Amino acid sequence: MASDTKHQHVVPREEGWAVLGEGNSRDTVHTETQKEAISRAKEIAMKNGADVIIHKQDGKIRDRYSYADHSETMGS
Repeated sequence: MASDTKHQHVVPREEGWAVLGEGNSRDTVHTETQKEAISRAKEIAMKNGADVIIHKQDGKIRDRYSYADHSETMGS
């Protein structure tokens, strides 16, 4: 169900990048590069019908990709 979907955030870390499931306190994956973290986050999101939210080094959102099923819609 959509309420159980954990969107995947690609976030900067002191040593590289991480994938963090929304609502989780621990990172799912650590990587050296943002590109690798994005790839891993997309794999997870595609399996779970979730979104990937990519953050810049300063923490602000850079991009968002949706892999939600067709019953969900995104504004704008």
